[in-house]
Formats: sequence, structure tokens, C-alpha cells
Amino acid sequence: MESWSEMPVAIVVGGQWGDEGKGKIIDLLARDAAVVVRANGGANAGHTVVTDAGVFKFHLMPSGILRTGCLCVIGAGVVLDPATLFKEIDELEQRGIDVSGLRVSSRAQLIMPYHPTLDRLEEERRGADRIGTTMRGIGPAYADKAARRGLRVADITDPEHLTRRLSSVLTEKNVLLKTLYDHPGFDLNEMAEEYASYGERLAPYLTDTETLVQDAVHDNQNVLLEGAQAAMLDIDYGSYPYVTSSSPTSAGICQGAGVAPNQVSRIVGVYKAYSTRVGEGAFPTELHDATGEMLRERGAEFGTTTGRPRRTGWFDAVLARFTARMNGVTDIALTKFDILDTLETIKICTGYELDGAPIAAPTARIEEYAHVIPTYEELPGWQSDTSTASTLADLPPNARAYVTRIEALVGVRVAYIGAGPHRDQLIEV
Repeated sequence: MESWSEMPVAIVVGGQWGDEGKGKIIDLLARDAAVVVRANGGANAGHTVVTDAGVFKFHLMPSGILRTGCLCVIGAGVVLDPATLFKEIDELEQRGIDVSGLRVSSRAQLIMPYHPTLDRLEEERRGADRIGTTMRGIGPAYADKAARRGLRVADITDPEHLTRRLSSVLTEKNVLLKTLYDHPGFDLNEMAEEYASYGERLAPYLTDTETLVQDAVHDNQNVLLEGAQAAMLDIDYGSYPYVTSSSPTSAGICQGAGVAPNQVSRIVGVYKAYSTRVGEGAFPTELHDATGEMLRERGAEFGTTTGRPRRTGWFDAVLARFTARMNGVTDIALTKFDILDTLETIKICTGYELDGAPIAAPTARIEEYAHVIPTYEELPGWQSDTSTASTLADLPPNARAYVTRIEALVGVRVAYIGAGPHRDQLIEV
């Protein structure tokens, strides 16, 4: 791996609609990192890493936890479900993984029991206009954060303080649940007792992580910021309203980790060699044919968190250029390359048309974006196995041409090519 330059911070950001294989890239870069920070999102995200020890699926735990000696931080931008985190800790310890290097921000917001309930009830109420959330309570938790009525991890370390804070919030939530949804609501004492016990178990991991991270930066240690979800699910710049409730862009990741933009030297944008999307919303290059089904089956395109089948389509270079520029991507990691091995021809979306006129980027109005007509360029496939390739030269000429064309269209070099699920099936270009 090349040097992280004069500033020691690198970011891994998703460049499409999520599920790009960020976990694998984070795991690779974590081998040279002193600190890995999960900066945004909640248990709605899933990162998968495959090693000789088996398959590891993370929802809250930073993917760097598999690297010995790496300090793993859950930052202030995360909405934390303690029960999910404890489940991951227990599973990792049962598999012999040391989690003593975990640190959790005292400023992280909490997922409370009423958040998933409201998430589900609100989604049901939307009917045909449903967003397609994971029902993990992420949106309601971020809404409470913005409304300044959320509870933070620091609030559950003092049982009396927790009860006082929770009392006023829960009164309001119970009225909402009963009035709007005819739901019986939640018991204050039961919830306070449950979360006080979480506070006790979390205590050894808690710290002001932004100070820890800044100390590492000051000491010129390599710090890796791990983004969840992806740029096209960003609350501001994604395909709104079919987006997540946080900012999974490089700027949002800096905010959630407590890092300044000028402390970052490298931003790795992760893109699949094709496109996928989970849930509702526009998807210009979506395939509804046998090719789309083949990509789903060969790529095992089923959600890490929900198990839902992912929608599949061709690589969208218009979208990729939009997210690469917005995030300041310096290097591309192109994953699941081997899934394309059997195709005779491969298409890349090189342009959009809307109402007969070309447009340069995804539109703000989802109703317009849903009617975009993609312009395609067709390239010959390579129809040979790339999963054993260890260098760029090992790839067939047509495969290398596909990589080169993506670089030209997006305007960023491809630094990594993933050609299989294992951590070792990764070409460093």
C-alpha cells in the first residue's frame, strides 16, 4: 500500500447506493491503521469481511476489529443500539476475536425501543409511498437528535439522570404512539432499568473519542474513517426521500468522527463493477431481465442486515462521477469484478437524457430522476475467471479495458479491484 501522505487520515466512502463491499476495503486498509473509526449510521448498515477464520458480518462494530492492535472507535455520528453491539461483541469473543480495543463515543446517540416501533408504524402508514427502511429505528433516532430530544450514551451512565431525561421524552412518545397508532406505549421504569444496565456494560468502552482520534492525528498515526451506507443515500445529495437519515459522504464522515477536512489525505470511493440498490427509489440502470437475475445470484445480492434481495443493474458512470466529485475521491476500489466474468457483453451508462435533453448528473426531484433514460456504451466481456488474479496484468485484456474505461468516465484512478469475497482476493493496482 502506498503512503497515506503528509496527513494521516484516510476515508472509505460508498459511491453508489450502499452494499459496495466497503468492509473488505476497510479490512485491507486497517492493516496499516492505528485507529479505525465508524463515523455514521447505525445497525442498518452491514459490512462483510471474509478471512481464513470465516465470514464476519458487522453492523456496528468497526471492520478494523479483525486487525490485531487496531483501536476501533464508534464515533459521535453513529446512532447506537446497545443490544446489537453487545450481540456482536459476544459473537466475536466466542470466535476468539479480541474486542478490548473497542471505544465508544459518549456523544453517540442511542436507539431507544420506541425508535424501531415508530419506524415500522410510520413505514406502514406511508403505504405505497414507503421508503423501504430497515425498520431499525434509524430515521426516528436521527429525527430526535435534530430535534434535540435524543438520548446520548453519556445519559445512561447515571441511572437517576437517565430516568429524568427519559421521563419527559417517553411521555411525549407514548402520547404519539397511542393517539396516532393506537399503540400501548412503553413503561418508563422498565426502559430506564434496561438502559441503565446497558450503561454499566458500556462503561469500559466509553470515552471522548474525538479527543482520542485527534491525539492519534497529532501523533501522525494512520487513522481510517469508515463510512456506512453510501453517497446516493445521503440525506442532502442522495435520491431523496429514498435515502438514509445521516450524511454518509466524506464530509459527513469527518463530522461524525470528529476530524477536520484538512486532516484527510486520501478518500477511497468504493464502487461495485455493476450497480445494486435495496429498497425503493429511482435506479436508472436497473435490469429486470435474466442478466439482472444472474448478477443477483452470482453476486449473492441479498442484504447483510435485512436479507432483502437487492435490485441490480449496469455500472452507472454518470452517478459514479457525481459521487466521486462530491466526495473528493482520490482512489476507486472496484469490487465484485468477478461477477461479470460470464458475460459476453457488458454495458456502462455514460449519459442521461430527460425529456429528450442530456443532463449531467442525478436530479434533485425523484420524480424526474425516475424518468431518466440512460445512454449506454457496450464493451466486450472477457468470459474467463478473474477470481485468481493477483495483479492487473493477470486480468484478460477486455477486463483491463473495462477498468480503463471506468477510470476515464469517472475521472479517478482504480487503485483496488475485488475479484472474490475473501480478503486476499483483492488486486492492488
